[in-house]
Order: sequence, then C-alpha cells, then structure tokens
Amino acid sequence: MTARYRDLFGVPEFRVLFSLQALSVTTDSIRMIALSVQAFERTGSALLSALVFGAGMLPYAVGGALLLSLADRVPARRLLTGHHLLRFAATAVLALGGLPPAATIALVAMVGLVAPVGSAAVQARLPALLPGDGHVLGRSLFTMTAAGAQIAGQAVGGLLLSTLTTSGTLWLAAAGAALAALIAPALPAASIHARPASGTARETWRVNRLLLGDRTTRGLLLAGWLPISLSVGAEGAVIPYADGHGDPGAAGLILAAGAAGMLAGNLAVGRLARPALRERLTLPLTLLTGAPLLLFAWDPVLPLACALMAAGTFGLSYELTVQRRLVDAAPEPVRGQALGLSGTGVMTGQAAGIGAAGALTDVAAPSLVIAFCGAAAVIAALLLISHLR
Repeated sequence: MTARYRDLFGVPEFRVLFSLQALSVTTDSIRMIALSVQAFERTGSALLSALVFGAGMLPYAVGGALLLSLADRVPARRLLTGHHLLRFAATAVLALGGLPPAATIALVAMVGLVAPVGSAAVQARLPALLPGDGHVLGRSLFTMTAAGAQIAGQAVGGLLLSTLTTSGTLWLAAAGAALAALIAPALPAASIHARPASGTARETWRVNRLLLGDRTTRGLLLAGWLPISLSVGAEGAVIPYADGHGDPGAAGLILAAGAAGMLAGNLAVGRLARPALRERLTLPLTLLTGAPLLLFAWDPVLPLACALMAAGTFGLSYELTVQRRLVDAAPEPVRGQALGLSGTGVMTGQAAGIGAAGALTDVAAPSLVIAFCGAAAVIAALLLISHLR
C-alpha cells in the first residue's frame, strides 16, 4: 500500500525532524550566501568568495570517515540539540564580524565536519518511525524539502542582503539555528544499541570496513554513489556550455531545470508509484540519470538542453529504492552510520564529479564532457545491475 503525506505528518517525531531539516537547509543557505558576499566585498577575490561558499562541504568526507559512529552511539535528541547549538554559536561569531578570511573558512569547516553526523542521526530515525513504504515517502519528502529549502534560502538570502547588512543577514541565520536548537529537545528519548567502548574514529572506521566488506551493502552503497556522482558531475560543464551558446546566464536555467526534474522524480516515484512498480523501475531510472545526457554530444540548443537535464535528474529518484534496500541490508545497530556513509559518499562524489567535469572542459568541448558524464553514469549502472534490478 502506498503511503500518504498525511500518514507521515501524523507522526509527531517526524514533524520535529522535518522542521529541523527545513530550518537547517534554509539557514545554512542564507549563511553561506551572506558569507560569500561578505568575503567578496572585503577582498574583491572571486576565488576566496568561492572557497568560503564551499568551506562547509570540503570537510564532509572527513566527518564521514571519523565521526559517523556517533549517529548510533548518541541519542538523537542530545546529538541534534548539540549540532544546532554549534551551528548557532558559529553563525553568531561570524555575525559579529572581524574574523580574517582564513578564520571564517576554518569556522565554517568545523560546522561542516559534524554535518554528516547530524544528517545520519535524522536518517537513522526514519526507518523506525516510518515502517514499510512510509520510509520511502519520507525520504522523498526530505529530498524535495532540501532542494526547495536550498533554493528558497538562497533567494531569501539575496533579498535580505539587498535590505540588510551581511552582519544582519547572518544574525537572522543564527536565529534560525537557535530555533532549531530549541525544537530538537522535543524529540522523544530514544534508546541506543550498546556498542564497543572504543574511540569514535576507531569505531567509525571499524563499521565502515564492515559495511564496505559485505558484498550486499557495498554494492548498494556503490549503486547510490556512482550513477548520481557521475551524472551530476555534468553540472561542472554547464556554465561553459551555456557560454558557448552565447548566453552564460542560461546556465542558471539549465541548472534550475535539473532541480525541477529532481523534484518531479521524487514526487512521482516516492508518492505516486506503488512499491512493486518502484522496484521494477529502479534500473530504468538509474539508466535515465545518464541516457539523456548522451544527446549533448550533438550540442543541443538551450531549450532542449534544459529538457534533457530535467529528464536526467528525474532518474535520480532511483536512489529512493536503493536507500530502502540499504536500510534492510544494514545491521540495525549500525543503520545510522550506513545511511550516513551513503550520504557522505554522494556529497563527496558529486563534488569530485563536478570538479572533474570542470577540469575536462579545458581540453574538450563542454557538450562532449556532459555526454561523457552521461555515458559514465550509464556504464556504472550496467556494472551494478545486480544491485539495481
């Protein structure tokens, strides 16, 4: 039976987690755009502005490698309250101003270091709260909310910067983090599984080796990482592609079409498709992440490029089924870390894919680079076919 949104929001703890997710993504987006503008205004350096903007993502892989075991060792209420208090404190310090760029980057990176732990703690609670098909719908709703909140946060941040100082905008972001810290204690006290009394980093490495050493969980992790990372990597060539068509600003339209495709895919597959149909669509959807991008080899006009990008990102909804299978395959005591490792791999892989595609455009036509990303995604899906059927 297909779950409904009313079923999700009928669960009090889910409402709290959903509120935390929306607040976290929105305020982080506002904070990062404000800091980027602040860095550019103070230094005039576009490179430094970009480094500040990406500083929260750079340490994501490190946090995933060293800290993820906390998601299963610390109760979610305590962990998420501490996470949002850290976000508030860091944003408040940034709002006070006066920090040199290096200190700003270091502070943002510190928050980014613990971000995968907070995300894993939230994801670990969903299977217990939303059994069966409800977990898939909850995941799809979180994905759509994250995309929508990111877009809204950037738009609101831009509007705030036009009326307030960067410091004032940062204080509003800090207020959002403080509100999240006040909401988190509303989570019920949840029991946690007894775990070996080893250090956090050692335990994280031990469980990561366990998950990657098992054929089933390793295959599902790779299935969640590779097609997404390779297809999304095409975004690294979108700006030069649009510039080659005489309108670099059109890159925003192509990327927006990609965001719309992802939202539509998560809605259609997560909410409208029945579980049995969703299972059968897993492999076709995975192939769809790359197949439309192959047509970029013929250098399509911008409207067609938008349509192809949207079609490819529609296929990203295959990840809903892969995540459900991972929840079933991972041992329950380490389920939070398994989901955290999945998310860390996707974040790291997308960053690497986008960077690699951008570098390739220095030696190849952007249209061919995008097509190459699509071909790589299709090949990855075929190599992982046993985990996607």
